[in-house]
Amino acid sequence: MAGLSAAMFVVILDVSMVNLAGPTIRDGLGLTSTELSLVVDSYLVAFAGLLLLGGRIADVLGGRRVFLTGLLVYIAASVLCALAPSGEFLIAGRVLQGVGAAVVTPSALSIVVGLYPDGKDRARALGIWGAVAGAGSLLGVVLGGVVTQILGWQSVFWIPVPISVAVGIVVLLCVPPAHPRPGRFDAPGALTITLGISAVALGMISAPENGWDSPLTLTGLAIGVVLLAAFVVIEKNSQQPLVPLGHLRKSNVVVANCVMLLVGGATVSMFFFLPQFQQGELDMSPASTGLSQLPIAVMIVVASLVAPTLAKLLGSARSLSLALLILVGGLLWLAFDRTASGFSLSLLGAFLLIGVGIGLSGVYATTTAVRDAVAGETGLLSGLINASRQLGGAIGLAALVGVATISGTPQGGIDFTTAFLGLAVFAFAAFCLSFIPTEPTRPAAAPPADVRAH
Repeated sequence: MAGLSAAMFVVILDVSMVNLAGPTIRDGLGLTSTELSLVVDSYLVAFAGLLLLGGRIADVLGGRRVFLTGLLVYIAASVLCALAPSGEFLIAGRVLQGVGAAVVTPSALSIVVGLYPDGKDRARALGIWGAVAGAGSLLGVVLGGVVTQILGWQSVFWIPVPISVAVGIVVLLCVPPAHPRPGRFDAPGALTITLGISAVALGMISAPENGWDSPLTLTGLAIGVVLLAAFVVIEKNSQQPLVPLGHLRKSNVVVANCVMLLVGGATVSMFFFLPQFQQGELDMSPASTGLSQLPIAVMIVVASLVAPTLAKLLGSARSLSLALLILVGGLLWLAFDRTASGFSLSLLGAFLLIGVGIGLSGVYATTTAVRDAVAGETGLLSGLINASRQLGGAIGLAALVGVATISGTPQGGIDFTTAFLGLAVFAFAAFCLSFIPTEPTRPAAAPPADVRAH
C-alpha cells in the first residue's frame, strides 16, 4: 500500500512542481508563452486521452505488469525532460510522461482495490490513497518553487526518478502477479480521442501567432472536430468501448461531467497562469510563489473534508451550485485585484475562496456522477469524470492561452486580466449548468468509497 500510494504521490507532486517551475523553464529554454503552454498541454492531452484505456489494459493484462511498464515509461520520460536541451525535446518528454501517468494511475488503483476485498479494509485503503494524493499536491506547491529557485527547473523532473525507482522495487517485491483475463482494448477509440484533443488544442494554441482565421488554426480545429465525432461513432459500435454511451443518457452523468470539464479548464489554466503572473508581474521569487499558493492547496483539502457535512445541510445539488459560486467569486476577485507587487491580504482572500470552491465542487461533481451507479459502474464513472477534468484542462488552457496571449510582445506576453476573467467565465458556465435537474432514478445510497478516494 505504501508503494502504490507513493506512485500516486509522485505523479501529483510532479504536476504541481512543473506548474511552479513554468516561468523558469520558459526563460531557461527561451520559450514563448504559447510554447510553454504546450509543455503543460502535451502532458494533459496524453493523460486525458489514454487514462480510460490504461485502466482497461490493467483490467485485462493484470495490474502489476501494467503498472511496472507504465512506471518505466514515466521514469524514462522524466529523465528525458530533465535533460531536454530545447522546448521540442521537453514537449516530447511531457507526452511520454502523460502516457506513463495514464497507465500508472488507474493500474495502481486497480491493484489497491484487488488487495483489499473486505469493504472496511478497502475503504480505509482508499482513504489513505486520497490523503496521499492531497499531500502530493500540498508538498508540490511548496517544493516546486523552492527546488526551482535553488537547483534549477531540471530538478522538478529529477526528483520523481529515485522515488519512482523505489516504488517499482516495492511493488515488484510485495504485490502478487495477476493472471491475464479475457477482454479487448478499444485502441481505435483511444487513438481518435487523443488525436482529436491534440488537434483542437494545437488549433487554439496557434491562434495568437497565426490568427483565428489562419489555415493552421482552422485546419487543426476542423480535424479535431472530425476525430472527436469519429470517436463517438467508434464507441457506439465497439464491443468494449472506453466510454459506454449508454451512461451519457443519464442526466446526472452528463451534467456532472460537463461541470467537471469546465472546472478542469478553469483550475488547470489558473495554475498555469498564476506562477507567471506572480513571478512576472508581482516580482515574486519561485519559492515565495509556491509558499503563497499553499493556502489554495490547504483549503482544497479542508473543503473536501467538510463537503459531506455541507451536503447533508443543503443537499448535493444546492451544495454544488454554492461551491461553483464561491469559485466564481474567488476568480473574479483575482481578476480585479489591485496588488502591484509581492503578496497581499487581498490576494490571500482570493486564494482562500478559490481553494474552497475547487475542493467542494470536485467532491460534489463526482458524487453526482456516480449517484445512481450500480455494482461495477462506480470505477468507470469515477474514471470518466477524472478524464473529463483532464480533458477540460487541456482544451481550456489552449483556448485561454489563445485568447489572452498578446501577439507582437516579447515572448508572446499574456494579458492576465483577460486570462483570469476567462477562468471566471468557465466557472460561471459550470455554475449555470449546476441548476439543470438531475433527479435520481432510484433512492440515493451512501457515496461509495471510490468517491471519497477520488
